Amino acid sequence: MKRSTDRLLALAMLIVGIACFAKLYLALGGKPLATARLEVFGVAGVLSVLAGLLFLAGLLPGAARHDPAAPLFGRDAEIAPAGHPRLRRAALALPLLALLVILADQFGPWRTQEPAGEPAKEVATSRAEPAPRPSEPKPEPEASTKPTTPEASIKPTTPEASAKPTAPASAQEEVAKSAPPAEPVAAPVPPSPPAIAPQPAQPAQPTEQTALAPATPPQIVAPPPLAPPAQPTAPEGHRDAVVWLAVSADGHEIMSASTDRMIKLWDIDGKRLIRDLGIHKDMARSALFMPDGKTALTAGDDGEIVLRQLSDGTVLHVFSSGANGGVRQLKVSQDGKLAVSGHDTGSVVVWDLEKGTVSHVLPGHDWSVSSVAMSPDGTRALTGSIDGELKLWDIVSGKQLRSWHGHDRGAYGAVFLADGHHAVTGSGDYTIKLWDLDSFKEVRRFEGHSGTVYALALSADGKRLGSVSLDGTARIWNIDTGAEIAEFDPGTGPMYSVAFAADGTLLTGGIDRTIRDWPAAGGDGTVLFAGAPE
Repeated sequence: MKRSTDRLLALAMLIVGIACFAKLYLALGGKPLATARLEVFGVAGVLSVLAGLLFLAGLLPGAARHDPAAPLFGRDAEIAPAGHPRLRRAALALPLLALLVILADQFGPWRTQEPAGEPAKEVATSRAEPAPRPSEPKPEPEASTKPTTPEASIKPTTPEASAKPTAPASAQEEVAKSAPPAEPVAAPVPPSPPAIAPQPAQPAQPTEQTALAPATPPQIVAPPPLAPPAQPTAPEGHRDAVVWLAVSADGHEIMSASTDRMIKLWDIDGKRLIRDLGIHKDMARSALFMPDGKTALTAGDDGEIVLRQLSDGTVLHVFSSGANGGVRQLKVSQDGKLAVSGHDTGSVVVWDLEKGTVSHVLPGHDWSVSSVAMSPDGTRALTGSIDGELKLWDIVSGKQLRSWHGHDRGAYGAVFLADGHHAVTGSGDYTIKLWDLDSFKEVRRFEGHSGTVYALALSADGKRLGSVSLDGTARIWNIDTGAEIAEFDPGTGPMYSVAFAADGTLLTGGIDRTIRDWPAAGGDGTVLFAGAPE
């Protein structure tokens, strides 16, 4: 009786093992074992078959040995184990192990992983590349310790590269977005409606495949981008972005500074280059006519402020900013006695131009200075930095009068109004704000630009405000109402410099290396001075 039961148990083990192998074979369907996640059935089948074979082996007659303790007669002799009992006992443990493997596979916590038959997807390991964005000029790149101001041009090192190791999020974003030579020279052309290319007829597919395969989407064929309009060139023009414009008191001459390091003097009436006034060792930033009408004061990223003679460009004096770093902005008092410079280290320096000495080195800003304005009476200065902070200074005593967060991003192009109690600032948050400097409240906001407002200019009568932006447009505003009077878009990329001519027209310079003249009431502009060939 016992031996029959053992044989039936061994047969059951063999059947279970064969069933596991059958399940494995049908489920794989010719696929590699690893891709189907059916290893468990293979393990269970092997264990079950092995158990059955061992159990059968245990039933085979063993070698005859006399065991003195084994009973020879009676009931105990009938149930004495026959064959190889140790093999049978070992075989009994294997089916239990196989059962545990199957149960663990079916109800274990890893059942939430990829379903059997699907390869694992490497989603976390492969990082998607960021979509390319149109390069936008980095007006004040950062170069050293503190972030620098916007005008980073194509070739010279971007300005705002000398800022602190890490800038606030808004300042870093501003630095990345405002630098002269980064945006495309030609404005993107809006694509025309996409054309749908007809698809060739597909052969009929079996019903099952047609239901499983998604319909092929129509191919969108976009027209090739149009080439930017050809721009006039002149060998005597600037070879890089024009980042500063100033008009002489008599309105007959223009002085320009460029990221090509050159300072040029132009004749407006004759539309010709008078002379190359001088060159800086690094990107030129500012060029100002002095009140005497005979000299000019220029500054650049080389940290030098140079007094030059207009008649021939002779250098009369050099003011070195030393450890204060590159000069980002420079303004001169109306009497020509004082100058205020803002630096990439955040310092603000007050210069005594008559004595050729430094009056004050103000602690300044935490980040690179991006704008400087002087009051009409020459006693106060307004400075802004690339983190949007504004500060008002008494430049006679060297004391800070007020500091406030005026913009969400960098503050650019600050100018005082004629009354000395109001000032206007542009910004990387795309707005222009009019401030009451007695209450430090925002009086009016000029909105319309879709990029950093990089430079501002006030008309001679103080009634109109000119602005240029990294969005590639220039605009004229009514200072009293905030209404936009005119918008100009040459389609040639970011603009960095602006000034009003004596006749009230608007002058602009930008990444296309040209100086343009725009009618005061709006309309098409003209290229006054072309850039050099590339």
